[in-house]
Amino acid sequence: MFNKVILIGNLTRDIELRYLPSGQALAKGGIATNRRYKDASGMQKDETMFIDFTVWGRSAEVANQYLRRGSRVLLEGRLTLEQWTDQNGQKRSKHSVTVENLKMLDRKGENEGMGQSASQPQGGYNQPAQGYQQPQGGYSQPAPQAAEPKPAPDLPEIDINEDDIPF
Repeated sequence: MFNKVILIGNLTRDIELRYLPSGQALAKGGIATNRRYKDASGMQKDETMFIDFTVWGRSAEVANQYLRRGSRVLLEGRLTLEQWTDQNGQKRSKHSVTVENLKMLDRKGENEGMGQSASQPQGGYNQPAQGYQQPQGGYSQPAPQAAEPKPAPDLPEIDINEDDIPF
């Protein structure tokens, strides 16, 4: 069997961090995802889904530290069924996502400066450094002159042990 969920969206509330008696961290949150489509009449429609999720361990602590309501995240995990009995004695249940991999997608300066650095590419896509290259045999154009490389902007030093970051 295969149970895999991948979601990209914005947090609907701040992360709620708790610790179990065993000392393990548990964080709960919610994410909103949007889908835009055209209905039968050709009108553009938006559909929003609200999904709860759970994060465990060091990832839960990092999520609580760096993520806030509105933060854009990518969640990878599995769908789970939560069951409980409410105050009236009725059995209740809901599906949620148990997160196995969490990636912060906000750029630095967005969402109160939380998230990843602006110098990192979003979504894992790297644009080619040279851009489009003219295929051989086409019409010829003079080659552009190479520009002097610009020095990298001064970025602040961040003292983080990479072994502590779970994703």
